[in-house]
Amino acid sequence: MNRLDRFFEITARGTTIGAELRGGVVTFIAMAYIVVLNPIILSGAADVAGNKLGFAQVSATTSLAAGVMTILFGVFARLPFAFAAGLGINSFLATTVVGTVSWPEAMGLVVINGLIIVALAVTGLRRLVFDAVPMQLKLAITAGIGLFIMFIGLVDAGFISATGLPSPPVGLGGGGHGSINTIPTLVFVFTLMVTGILVVRRVRGGILIGLVAGTVVAVAIEAIWHLGSAAHRPGGWTLSVPTLSGSPFALPDLSLVGALSFDSFGRIGILAATMLVFTLVFANFFDAMGTFTGLSREAGLADDRGNFPRLRSALIVEGAGAVVGGATSASSNTVFIESGAGIEEGARTGLANLVTGTLFLAAMFVGPLAQIVPTEVAAAALVIVGTMMFSQLRHVDVSEFSVALPVVLTVAVMPFSYSIANGIGVGFVTWVVVRSAAGKAREISPLLWIVAAGFVLYFTRGGIESLLVK
Repeated sequence: MNRLDRFFEITARGTTIGAELRGGVVTFIAMAYIVVLNPIILSGAADVAGNKLGFAQVSATTSLAAGVMTILFGVFARLPFAFAAGLGINSFLATTVVGTVSWPEAMGLVVINGLIIVALAVTGLRRLVFDAVPMQLKLAITAGIGLFIMFIGLVDAGFISATGLPSPPVGLGGGGHGSINTIPTLVFVFTLMVTGILVVRRVRGGILIGLVAGTVVAVAIEAIWHLGSAAHRPGGWTLSVPTLSGSPFALPDLSLVGALSFDSFGRIGILAATMLVFTLVFANFFDAMGTFTGLSREAGLADDRGNFPRLRSALIVEGAGAVVGGATSASSNTVFIESGAGIEEGARTGLANLVTGTLFLAAMFVGPLAQIVPTEVAAAALVIVGTMMFSQLRHVDVSEFSVALPVVLTVAVMPFSYSIANGIGVGFVTWVVVRSAAGKAREISPLLWIVAAGFVLYFTRGGIESLLVK
């Protein structure tokens, strides 16, 4: 136990083994939806040859990659940040990349993207970019991620939905009609209130207790009313139906491991393939940087400049997540903002990651059990955590407009565009422009100017790609 304490610095970080175990469980519960959602996204899209990935195979490799990367990060970086398939990149692969290349070729591009990020981390360039970001923007990134997490939770729970109209684009309840009209959304409200009360009362394990209470209620409701899935019945559960039918055990199908190819450059040409890799690298690079910033501050592990312990190791391992994700056809694996749920439960070290990672590996064999927690229940934890992260904005002095504008845009664009990288990019570009106009150009790092220019290229890549095609 003493060796375990010294290795993970449990006592030094003011935590306990019990808090780490609880935090690891809570993080897994908050992230377990990815075992269902990632295969829905990836298996639902046919590639350029008309081939699709199997749902069961993607679910198995999603759990495998998440488990391996979460444990590796816990051991080498010793931080409580769990990994899984990034939602931004898997959607980009399914909606854009496989329209021009095959699935094995798409995963090959993901691996190349990961190797580039690892190289940037090893050479120290990624750390230099991290250090060049001003503290105000780092705090804005944390708050923006918090608002993003909250928005994700509200949408996943059906509390906020798209209206299908130009104005307003979203509204309260299913279909955005202005009322809560489904039982699963009411379960979300119940779980949110119970968890909020427990957190306010400073009950140890409050988030975990709230999630368990919400799941028990959901299972009881499903047993009585048989709501089923929303895909087959209006008013049903969004992703996971809280019931267990048949055997909870099944051997995983890992046939997609190693199913990748690097022939995309020959299929679509060097320039077009390079633009796809560029997009993947930018999205991966800055999504992870923003998440690291937010989680490290929430855990109280960041210093005055926003740096945290073993930053270089963290950046290297995070890049390796893309390599592992591509090699297993699970899509690029990256640090998950839902790790904040475990952090709020007390996790401060990599020991929590060992718990989370082990549960992901177990999910390969007990898939039905991993799906028993409905998305509506897990969403309540995201709203709680998002609120806590958003409170970091109190440390930013926005009395000066040249600071206020990039900070507010960073915070707002993340949830509105459903992308951490977009929020960071808009914030960077706005910062260098308005701070220069305010006579503060000398305070801006030259590297930040380069990154801002890169984001301009990133935001205009669609036009550039169309010109390359012509």
